[in-house]
Amino acid sequence: MEMRHMKDPLLRKVLSSILYFRSSAPVMRRNPFGMDICCRKGSRSPLQELYNPTQLSNTAILHQIRRDQVTDTCRANSVLSRKRRVLTPNDLKHLVVDEDHEMIYCYVPKVACTNWKRVMMVLTGRGKYSDPMEIPANEAHVSSNLKTLNQYSIPEINHRLKNYMKFLFVREPFERLVSAYRNKFTQKYNTSFHKRYGTKIVRRQRKNATQEALRKGDDVKFEEFVAYLIDPHTQREEPFNEHWQTVYSLCHPCHIHYDLIGKYETLEEDSNYILQLAGVGNYLKFPTYAKSTRTTDEMTTEFFQNISSEHQTQLYEVYKLDFLMFNYSVPSYLKLE
Repeated sequence: MEMRHMKDPLLRKVLSSILYFRSSAPVMRRNPFGMDICCRKGSRSPLQELYNPTQLSNTAILHQIRRDQVTDTCRANSVLSRKRRVLTPNDLKHLVVDEDHEMIYCYVPKVACTNWKRVMMVLTGRGKYSDPMEIPANEAHVSSNLKTLNQYSIPEINHRLKNYMKFLFVREPFERLVSAYRNKFTQKYNTSFHKRYGTKIVRRQRKNATQEALRKGDDVKFEEFVAYLIDPHTQREEPFNEHWQTVYSLCHPCHIHYDLIGKYETLEEDSNYILQLAGVGNYLKFPTYAKSTRTTDEMTTEFFQNISSEHQTQLYEVYKLDFLMFNYSVPSYLKLE
């Protein structure tokens, strides 16, 4: 296994775990659902491929370690992570269901969710789509094009949560945050965000703001965005927008057992592993293309240079569970108090 992307400390643990797993029984782990997973006619389900693999792989071991990391973090931070013990239908609106391949994908904005929605449209389209990249980005975000778990009855929800393979993709929290800021507040075409959030941020965080800035909200500084996020009034007023909401609040990993946790840093490998488990890897690959505008670690470092250590500390507390749960180290550029 090529040990790249050292930002994810879990990768460093994989090699030391391989010998242990290979010396044990060939089955990765007892099926967590307490029953045999029933196969679809003529094929093995994704869950069966994952938990009872025909061939043990380093990738399967890596995902086992990631699952354990989430479980351990939820247990260690139970007061924070399990504030609400009963999920409502509204909590499930980010979980996209693929009936044909028995999979559920929780989408997280700014973590390749446009391309994953495109892939899910190909998987659920019954032949309507064949190439994910032929689907326009705006069409991928039309809610009626994909079915989400909150559209089912309670018994149907429980059945799918128990029997379908559930996965999500995560990203270094502050890199994702800077990506959201750049996309929503520095692009002139995002007038709806400027009007709804930009004007509010300017009004609250900028002294002596001009009438034009108060009216347009199209020149929000990153420092003002951070101040808005850590403002207690903001958190009391309404939930964060999904583009900067925490992953644990969007996907509820302490209440829903995710079988696979993909990472933005290993996006192509993790995505194609999921497609392989779904039995479609021979004819469907996750779309990849170089984006020169992609937010990088170096870019994120620059954005945080002008944030005070007090505000950095407060912001880290907001996203702390995401850092811990998905095993991202505290960024070296932070000056925490």
